[in-house]
Amino acid sequence: MAKPNVKAVLLSPQRTLGEKPLVVVGPSLGTSTVLWTETAALLGGEFDVIGWDLPGHGVSPAASETFSVAELADAVVDLVDSIAPGAVFHYAGDSLGGATGLQLAIKYGERLKSLSVQCTGAKLGTPEGWLERAETVRAQGTAVMIQGSAQRWFAPGFMDRQPVVSSRLLHALRDADRFSYAFCCEALAAFDVRSQLGSITVPTQALAGVEDTVAPPSFAEEVADGINAGGGSAVAVALDGVGHLAPAEAPDVVADLMRTFMKEAGR
Repeated sequence: MAKPNVKAVLLSPQRTLGEKPLVVVGPSLGTSTVLWTETAALLGGEFDVIGWDLPGHGVSPAASETFSVAELADAVVDLVDSIAPGAVFHYAGDSLGGATGLQLAIKYGERLKSLSVQCTGAKLGTPEGWLERAETVRAQGTAVMIQGSAQRWFAPGFMDRQPVVSSRLLHALRDADRFSYAFCCEALAAFDVRSQLGSITVPTQALAGVEDTVAPPSFAEEVADGINAGGGSAVAVALDGVGHLAPAEAPDVVADLMRTFMKEAGR
């Protein structure tokens, strides 16, 4: 295994970094920073928002070997240090990006002001399921995942209401490097931090979509309960009418929840 290389996209207005609090946002498997475009626009007046792409997705180069979710967290810290050395930042991530956030809080808690994990859990799916998906995508490419992902990602009716947003996200999946996508699947197969949640001391909000079949609200509750049991501070919030990609499906709601939470945590 090796720490992957991830690249950043500035999602807030161009200005000198450091004038506003820094927020780093992470994507779900198969998407890119486009997942955060609308939510970031709503936060960009008060925060510097930087998104990162998974290996082989968006602007990040393809991975050449396997990596773990913990190594993704290492890569995110390296990325932040390349932009703002030693910065303490807010972090938000959806699905695999949220799993990376949990790893950040476990290993780099002193670097985080707050954590917003969205549509994720301390364990996602089964190792067998992820490994099977990895082999399928290696053999057939990411296009084979488009139909299933469209069903898993979005709450009923979203694609009809927001065809442009949903199309951009599915195009990101189509354009992702098949081998890097497979490496991400293998990282998720090995990911399970349920026993480590009690070590998280970063103020945490766990958002879940009521319509999410991948990481339902019970996953967010498990994360919050695990953190609180260790003496930390976490809250779980269920979002009506939202599936697996909350920042794209409900940007107004997500931005409002994040803004309030980050301001309280930043005091």
